[in-house]
Amino acid sequence: MLLLLTLLLCLCPSALGQLEESQFGDDADSDLADFDLDIAPRRVPRQVKTVLAKETKPHIQELSIKTTIISRYAFTAVYCAMLNRHSAATEGVFQFQIPADAYVSNFTMIIGGRVYQSEVRPKEKRVKQDNGKPKNKESGDAGPEAEVEVFRMAVNIPGRNRAVFLLTYEQLLRRRLGRYEHVTSVRPLQLVSRLSLDVTVVDHSPVTDLEVLPLRNGKSSSATGPNAPKTPAKPELPVTTVIKNEKNVCRITFSPNIVQQAKITTSGNLGDFVIRYDVQRDMGIGDIQVLNGHFVHYFAPKDLPVVPKNVVFVIDTSASMLGTKIRQTKDALFTILRDLRPGDRFNFVSFSNKIKVWQPNRLVPVTPLNIRDAKKFIFMLMPTGGTNIDSAIQTGSSLLRDHLSDPDTGRNSVSLIIFLTDGRPTIGEIQSTAILGNTRSAVQEKFCIFTIGIGNDVDYRLLERMSLDNCGMMRRINEEVDASSMLKGFYDEIGTPLLSDIRINYTENSVRYVTQHLFTNYFNGSEIVVAGKLTNQSAESLHVQVTASNDDKSIVLETDVPLRHRQMETERHVKAAAAMAAKAPGSEVTQGLGAALDSIAEDFVERIWGFLSVKEGLRSRLLSQTSKEREDHIQLATNLSLTYRFLTPLTNMVVEKPEVLADGTVAPAATSAPTAVDAVSTANELPGDPDEGKPQKPDGKTGSQTPSLRNTIGKAERRPTKKSISISKTSADGDPHFVVEFPLSKLTVCFNINGEPGHVLRLVSDHKNSGVTVNGKLIGAPAPPGSHKLQRTYFSSITIVVDRPRRAYIEVTPKKVILDGRDRVVLPCHSTAAVDSGVLSVAVVGKSNVTVTVGGNISFVILLHQYKNPAPYQRDHLGFYIGNSEGLSDGCHGLLGQFLFEEVGLAELPAHGDEKPSRVLKVKDRSVPVVQKSRRIYSGTQSVDCWFARNNAAKLIDGQYEDYVTSHMFDTGEGPHGTNGA
Repeated sequence: MLLLLTLLLCLCPSALGQLEESQFGDDADSDLADFDLDIAPRRVPRQVKTVLAKETKPHIQELSIKTTIISRYAFTAVYCAMLNRHSAATEGVFQFQIPADAYVSNFTMIIGGRVYQSEVRPKEKRVKQDNGKPKNKESGDAGPEAEVEVFRMAVNIPGRNRAVFLLTYEQLLRRRLGRYEHVTSVRPLQLVSRLSLDVTVVDHSPVTDLEVLPLRNGKSSSATGPNAPKTPAKPELPVTTVIKNEKNVCRITFSPNIVQQAKITTSGNLGDFVIRYDVQRDMGIGDIQVLNGHFVHYFAPKDLPVVPKNVVFVIDTSASMLGTKIRQTKDALFTILRDLRPGDRFNFVSFSNKIKVWQPNRLVPVTPLNIRDAKKFIFMLMPTGGTNIDSAIQTGSSLLRDHLSDPDTGRNSVSLIIFLTDGRPTIGEIQSTAILGNTRSAVQEKFCIFTIGIGNDVDYRLLERMSLDNCGMMRRINEEVDASSMLKGFYDEIGTPLLSDIRINYTENSVRYVTQHLFTNYFNGSEIVVAGKLTNQSAESLHVQVTASNDDKSIVLETDVPLRHRQMETERHVKAAAAMAAKAPGSEVTQGLGAALDSIAEDFVERIWGFLSVKEGLRSRLLSQTSKEREDHIQLATNLSLTYRFLTPLTNMVVEKPEVLADGTVAPAATSAPTAVDAVSTANELPGDPDEGKPQKPDGKTGSQTPSLRNTIGKAERRPTKKSISISKTSADGDPHFVVEFPLSKLTVCFNINGEPGHVLRLVSDHKNSGVTVNGKLIGAPAPPGSHKLQRTYFSSITIVVDRPRRAYIEVTPKKVILDGRDRVVLPCHSTAAVDSGVLSVAVVGKSNVTVTVGGNISFVILLHQYKNPAPYQRDHLGFYIGNSEGLSDGCHGLLGQFLFEEVGLAELPAHGDEKPSRVLKVKDRSVPVVQKSRRIYSGTQSVDCWFARNNAAKLIDGQYEDYVTSHMFDTGEGPHGTNGA
């Protein structure tokens, strides 16, 4: 996620440094002229000039929003650049509305040339630094279904300086009423010189029914959303909107200049930019996508007969419903009555101080006479008195239970309560815990409860828990919106059940950590999404079975999914998104955001799994029956939130605020010394072939003193010295081929490890002593033609974790290096740079290698293997070499670490019969058969003779391959041969 920061530093460094004096002027026209908006200053409307002239707060120079939606999972990056024209420091406020069901995954500020990177921490930890946490717009009890949340950060911007804010968030789009809807808030609250929105949609299936709605405003994005009456056949597009549709890939752009913005509104509150679409789907088991050891399964069957439903409407008629609320509720119920089907059964319950039942003791069929009588009952509803929620639920539940116990009731009908209130319990039982317990006892898992809250005075936690406990869902309706259309829309979502008792199964022992795969109901126009991890990534196929009930029929769908074929298809979609971004015109910032999102999207299936798993953990937390069960769910959801850097109800996003001194400058970093970083290169000036990833040779230039980060952002004059690298032969490179040098024995041994894509292997483990652990993650690739292997594996990322004197880590991929020490820094691999964080230091030689040094006496070198035009069987990957192992202990372990302080011997076994004498390697008390081979290392620049141990290094390494597979990249655990094992 932090690749955003890196790309922006590379692409537009001049935007981040202090402004030149000539850039400021008191005249608004000259400011506008500098922005190259293809308009003459004299043509700016008078009201625009007035607004600019009176403006004292920082001016937003640029707001760029870039979204990539891959298979319904949306990555959004927001770039906002603010300009403080005044000589004194001024407070700048960055705020952005995000969908309530999205998770913020990164926030970064660049102020006064210094980078302020956010950190996600568990919520239990109280910290003094400012909290960049989204806050609900509403002042009442925030429910999880609030339409939007506002991410807000206020900071002081030094005089005559810029501030840059970078925000990213992720969201899995829900399908409602047969459409996916993506909403982007465009509300900078002032006119913006450069404003752009770019949305790319990529899907496995052809995109259908794509439409862009007119900009919509108001607090609720659903008032005119999928729940509203249908929009005109051809709604008017927002000005400057361009749509490019290429079957599976669509791109939508919106970039009004400052005059066009002013014609919409001079307040800068343009509204929501709304995109709706669906995808073409075939009959069958659904769409399954596979990528890097994870899968996601979308299931949305169509053309099925509707299942009859038994529905009881429980309506609040307390005094607070008086006026608009009850009128709009009645309007919605009148419309819903017209939509009931002949096979349905229904009833109405109203509640305040007293409970009133329209048809006591029974549910009635849908007939013209019953519809007429029901309308009379609704028309006569009069708000009065308090709110007796508990008795209302008990009454509605009793009606459904009695109906379901009748032998004449359809066995496979769908039963549900639709419960609506605008307040909290005030009469009868008012304790939420007791109400929930009574509700569970009344429902007895025989039907579902769907809850609707109107306004700000509702106990949304109670409604959410009530619906979750009873297989339903909750919907929030704001006071200001058209509740009638919202209610009708919500009913439309659940009013057409197609399946019940859905169970999705996968090949036993082939998957693990699967998200929810049992569902009570499936409603027309929605979608079921399941994700999980593959345990055997080399398997040819995955068997999938879906069982469900439809009216009086049982449905069984089965298929075998070809995993490798699906992996290649999914990779093709990711490349299509990258290609669309590459072709996209726009500023360097926009292109940088696009490139960053494309990099993130390479693991989108895993992130979908993480996203769904966190959501599921939060739901399970609410449903927990014991404190231990609750704590287990909280811990799991918290760990996943931290792994994927999600800002969730269990985490805080903490970021240091800049301190502006009396002279208007930004205070230097804390006395613990700022992270030292050299300028990031903005051009590919260094020699070297990225296809081969050869280590750079020294060029003889002398290095300059390493300046601090805050003084070098935006400059590219200084470069780190490109020192020659001195490394041993002990390495893991290629497919991966391991080479171990035994200097004491004057022998070199080599072996292969045939691992599984997605597995994380422990290479060096000295956690107990030096505190160093090195893990590498494997990525898969098809074998080249004629190979005896079915697939190849390479290292796609390598993490070096250090626990002494304090925890820090470096993560290296072929594209970036993340250093998390005193500060968090991200460096691109195509540029030369050096960072020293005290515990760890890293030197990057662009397109060549990364050298990591720990404490001065431990060093590792990671070679970068990149391809300009890769063949289908080629993957960008890494090679790992041990440079200096002096600081590692003799108890070091891992696939490579266990050999660093060992002595081995070579023995010749006598020949038997016509066989030639064979050689064995004496390692500890084991004899390992070996043969002589030659290996090429250092990107093919050197050949080494070695003794090769077959069979996945059997007997050579301690234990078995599985003993070196860790749970994640930052695992320093105590497995049998994990940390300092023998």
